[in-house]
Amino acid sequence: MAVKIVAFVSARPGCEDAFIEAARVCVAASRQEPGVLYYELWRESDGDRRFVFNERYVDDAAVDAHMQSDHFKAFGAAARDLAAARPTIIKAEAIDVAE
Repeated sequence: MAVKIVAFVSARPGCEDAFIEAARVCVAASRQEPGVLYYELWRESDGDRRFVFNERYVDDAAVDAHMQSDHFKAFGAAARDLAAARPTIIKAEAIDVAE
C-alpha cells in the first residue's frame, strides 16, 4: 500500500538558503530511488514560511530504504544545524473513497 509522508521544517533565521541547498541534493537523489513515487520540497506562502516535504512511496519498505540512504542521512546531519526545531512528520495511508 502506498505511503504518504509530509514533513514540516522551520529553518533557523538566516539559514533558509543553506537549508534549500542541502535539501536540493537530498530531493534530487531521493527522486531516483526505485520506491519513491514523488518527492517534493515546498515552502509555506504565509505565516512561519516553514518548508514542507511532500513525499509518496510505494510501501513502507521504500520509506525504510529512503531513511537508510546516504543522501537522507547526510541531509539529516546538515538539517540539524540549519533547522530551528525538530521537524513535524506526518505519515498517512490512502483511503479509497472513489466509487
